[in-house]
Amino acid sequence: MSNNSQIKFQTEDKKIDFAKYENGLMPAIVQDITTKNVLMLGFMNQEAFDKTLEIGRVTFYSRSKKRLWTKGETSGNFLELKEVLVDCDNDTLLLKAYPKGKVCHLGNETCFGNFLKENEIKTEQNSNLNFLTDLEKIISDRKNSQDEKSYIHDLFLKGQDKIAQKVGEEAVETVIEAVKKDFDKELFLNESADLLFHFLILLKVKGFEFSNVVQILKDRNKG
Repeated sequence: MSNNSQIKFQTEDKKIDFAKYENGLMPAIVQDITTKNVLMLGFMNQEAFDKTLEIGRVTFYSRSKKRLWTKGETSGNFLELKEVLVDCDNDTLLLKAYPKGKVCHLGNETCFGNFLKENEIKTEQNSNLNFLTDLEKIISDRKNSQDEKSYIHDLFLKGQDKIAQKVGEEAVETVIEAVKKDFDKELFLNESADLLFHFLILLKVKGFEFSNVVQILKDRNKG
C-alpha cells in the first residue's frame, strides 16, 4: 500500500537529475527523523526512487545484487519514509525516515558505528521518542479495526466530544496527584501517561500527529 500521501515531498521546485551520473545512480542519505542521526548511505536510480514513493519504504538499487532492494526486505527492519529533500545541485537525496529496528547489518543503530557509552542515555531517550511514533501507529490501527473489545476503537466510535472529555478528566486527575501533600510518584506518572495517551487519541481524531505539536514548539524556540 502506498504511503505517498503521508510523505513530505520538498522537491517540487527542483529537478532530481539522475542523468547527471553515468550509471544513473544517485547518492541517497538516510536520516532518522526523530533522533536526527545519519543512518546509512545508499544509491537510487529513478526506478528505486519511484518504488520508494510508491510503497513508503526506502528502496535502493543494489550494485551487488543488480536489482532494486528495499531496506529490511529480509530482516524486517524497514525504513518508513517520512520526508524527501534534494540538495542544491539536484544530485543528492536526503531521506528522512523512521527506522523499524536496527539499521546496520552488524546490529548497530546506524551504519556509521556504535554509539559511545556516554551516549547510552541519549539513545534510551531516543528510543522513548520512537515509541510515541509506534503508539500513534497502534492508535491508528485500532481506530480502523473492527475489534469490539478495543478500548481505542470504542472511543473513536463515541466521537471527538467523548475523547475530548476523557482528556479533560485525565488532566484533572494528573493535577490532583501533582498537588497532593502526600505526593505519590507512581500515581502521578501513571496519571500523566493516561493524559498523554488520550491526548494522542484526540490529536488523531482531529487529523494531527504529535510531531505537529513538537514542530510548533520548535518554531517558537527558533528565536
